[in-house]
Amino acid sequence: MDMYDVITRKKLGEELSKDEIDFFIKEYVKGDIPDYQMSALLMAIFFKGMSYRETADLTAAMAASGEQIDLTAIKGIKVDKHSTGGVGDKTTLVVAPIVAACGLPVAKMSGRGLGHTGGTIDKLEAIKGYNSELTTEQFVKQVNDYKLAIVGQTGNLAPADKKLYALRDVTSTVDSIPLIASSIMSKKIAAGADAIVLDVKVGNGAFMKSLAEAEELANCMVSIGEALNRRTIAVISDMEQPLGSAIGNANEVLEAIRVLQGNGPEDLLELSKVLAAQMLIVGEKTSSTVDAYKLIDNAINTGEALDTFYKFLEMQGANINDIDNLEQVISNNTERFKICALATGYISELAAEQIGRATMLLGAGRAVKDANINPFVGVIFHKKAGDYVKTGDTICEVRYSEEIQLQSVVSVINNAIKITKNVVQSQKLIHKIITKK
Repeated sequence: MDMYDVITRKKLGEELSKDEIDFFIKEYVKGDIPDYQMSALLMAIFFKGMSYRETADLTAAMAASGEQIDLTAIKGIKVDKHSTGGVGDKTTLVVAPIVAACGLPVAKMSGRGLGHTGGTIDKLEAIKGYNSELTTEQFVKQVNDYKLAIVGQTGNLAPADKKLYALRDVTSTVDSIPLIASSIMSKKIAAGADAIVLDVKVGNGAFMKSLAEAEELANCMVSIGEALNRRTIAVISDMEQPLGSAIGNANEVLEAIRVLQGNGPEDLLELSKVLAAQMLIVGEKTSSTVDAYKLIDNAINTGEALDTFYKFLEMQGANINDIDNLEQVISNNTERFKICALATGYISELAAEQIGRATMLLGAGRAVKDANINPFVGVIFHKKAGDYVKTGDTICEVRYSEEIQLQSVVSVINNAIKITKNVVQSQKLIHKIITKK
């Protein structure tokens, strides 16, 4: 087989065979196909696209390029959840213990964040002692015993994706639906889950800016999952403004705990329930959304979800006293600055992308892969889009550790806030749920 012919066929808009896709992934990972040829193929895919069948074959080849986790020793249907990323998105910290408390095993591999704010592992590592590195035996035993474990992604999970993403990043081919979908799904497939629920973000603070783009990506990923024998559902959720009230790793852990206690912001609770319900459905705990919500409400109201969260953290080395004193730990490590309304009216916009950038400037996220994260800094919102404010009312509170960062952060956040005299309708949080056609 010849790479020149593969490039030519895709350049002409032809469908590549499974053998051709397996060939270029395998040979590229081995180093036998040079970057300049793979760049040409990526650009051809960018312009000509791929069918759902091609994209599923590409995903399978990428998943098979490295380690594939075997979770068969875990009893029951293993359900995974993935978010395409957003500002203040701490739903895994809420959803995973709820689902586990309902009796469905959650064996999850999560990443560290690059960009606005930390990933799930960054958030959990804000708790002193938390260990994100378990052996396979420890991982399996913990899920069998307590229904929940969350660890960092192994270094050899879908190495083809790492190589291809680095090349896409420098060849302006990142924003291709087949390449985005195969990148996400290859890691999910390799991680060993039986079923997958996807939270596809759309809006100002998301990679997908339009609902049409988000639907296209969601449909593509659902088709991949189903083609590779994983029952898959995608929820398209709004990311025009930050999710919940807290942004920043330790601050988001605190907010997740409040939701599990039955408190917390309505939008975070609503999305968490929707995602948990879909996980219970793909995990075959129930086929009814109504029944799923009953299970979820019972897990929260009885305290079982919160108990599951604490037990899981304790089993992975977290200091329980540190969790209970997290608010004080944050206060001891940060200063506070209030950002107030500059006019009277209704908040029409809290631009998530700009607010995310501000929290990254504080040190809550990474501009480059190896940057250190400050677990305690962040932003706490007291008002959200649609709320009425008077001049001088506190909209949010910045928790910072270095005075030098504060001025630029305040400027970015002020630019992200828009106030109008007209009443603003609440933004729709859940746009659509995509299932197998």
